[in-house]
Amino acid sequence: MDIDTIKLIAVAATIIGGTLFPALAIGKIGSKGLESIGRNPEAASKIQTAMVLSIAFAEAIAIYALVVALIIKFV
Repeated sequence: MDIDTIKLIAVAATIIGGTLFPALAIGKIGSKGLESIGRNPEAASKIQTAMVLSIAFAEAIAIYALVVALIIKFV
């Protein structure tokens, strides 16, 4: 196996992990946030703010994975 093949496998693994896990986290955060709002509608604004921040942090992980994949690909 040559170095280019190993790089492509590493890029693919990084992209798979970097998209799968943040997507699962965003889905879990959204479902639990909506469940919490359904149980306590008066706290909707507080829950929504925390939910949006959590989703943004989970999305940042996907962006980091993309950057790492690009570094592996082109360096």
